[in-house]
Amino acid sequence: MTSTQPARGTRDFLPDELRRRQYVIDVVRDVYRRYGFEPLETPAFENIDTLTGKYGDEGGKLIFKILRRGEHEASGTADLALRYDLTVPLARVVAQYQSELPKFFKRYQIQPVWRADRPARGRYREFYQCDIDAIGSTSLVVEADLLAAVSDVLLALGFTDFAIRLNHRQALAAMLEAVGIPAALHGEALVALDKLDKIGIDGVSAELRSRGVDEAAASSALAFLSGTTGPDAGADAVLEQLRVLVEGREAGIAAVADLRTIVDLLAGTAAAGRVRIDPSLARGLSYYTGAIMEVAVPDLAGSLGGGGRYDNLIGMFLGRDVPACGFSLGLERIIVVMTERKMFPPDLARGAADVMIAFLDDAGRPAALTLAADLRRAGVAVDIYPEASRKFDKPLKYAASRHVRLLAILGPDELTRGDVALKDLDTRAQQNVPRDRIVDVIANAIESGEAGK
Repeated sequence: MTSTQPARGTRDFLPDELRRRQYVIDVVRDVYRRYGFEPLETPAFENIDTLTGKYGDEGGKLIFKILRRGEHEASGTADLALRYDLTVPLARVVAQYQSELPKFFKRYQIQPVWRADRPARGRYREFYQCDIDAIGSTSLVVEADLLAAVSDVLLALGFTDFAIRLNHRQALAAMLEAVGIPAALHGEALVALDKLDKIGIDGVSAELRSRGVDEAAASSALAFLSGTTGPDAGADAVLEQLRVLVEGREAGIAAVADLRTIVDLLAGTAAAGRVRIDPSLARGLSYYTGAIMEVAVPDLAGSLGGGGRYDNLIGMFLGRDVPACGFSLGLERIIVVMTERKMFPPDLARGAADVMIAFLDDAGRPAALTLAADLRRAGVAVDIYPEASRKFDKPLKYAASRHVRLLAILGPDELTRGDVALKDLDTRAQQNVPRDRIVDVIANAIESGEAGK
């Protein structure tokens, strides 16, 4: 018999789960919109040349490739690939529609991406990203605005203990050079350092050596990082230590100055006081050129999201560099943490309908449909129990299973009198309401949270 399980690393979303997801997406979209970001969507798959060579060796291995079809299928080659992230498709869009877009283009995009990764807690092969990006400016106001927007999202969702890890690719490169890691091995070192919060100092040390980094240089790098990372490392002190380490390296000094400016710019925003300068932060993707950032909460391996500046990526499509900076929130990880912490509003457990209508015999069907139409025109979400049931317990149990609060009953007596029996399933209170008042009574009950108002 064919398995009914979804493909490994993917999930089906039942109504309760989907309501939680939609709640988070609505909050994210609302905040992004208030920051002036415009919506964008791109296809689920791209030409394979669009994606390859953009994510480094590690990322490139995780691209889901689509084999050629028809007569070319036997070749085993691929010409398309599922979207790996939302940033590279954005770069393609900017290059394609450059004449139609404003000079400073700010977009948000909330869509699924696919990675041929090993599934784990909060890590899937198909998952949603919630991205914001600002194109066309090198101003550090962009970085500050992105971090403020992300902080506002998390605060609106109820997070209070998140921290922003902030670093700079040029500062990182200067640090690696200062401890004796040659430029040719910087890419290998970044891949290893990006795993520091997952495998620890000893694990990264072993991986650095396995990637060809000299043991003395690896030890020097990790010794510096062990003294500048952690929740108690103040931004001012870490920036000074980093400045001293990269002294004499112009790009590194400029990067440290940029980090200082970003911290200062955040002073009056929702991100104020949450920034932690973390010289170990690497962000594995190879297209980053400037500031890089991640948002973390306690007890979560990995981050809730991350991003950075990528001033060269669009140039791969356009032939000239265009400054760009972005941040991506991971919807799946946010939902995992919020579910474990019971952060979702209690009323999300309610079903799709505000009220259910039940008729006790077939003579009540027209009245039930008419009442449902009147309520829906008034903005009330209505479900109808589809079968006549003289046993009142059947629609009652069904309404309770759907988490519907109000049950409107149309029996022979109610039809004769011209009223409706209205039962509040939370309080068990029941009353008879004239048919010409029932729409207002139900609407008021839903708005006030109390039946019979």
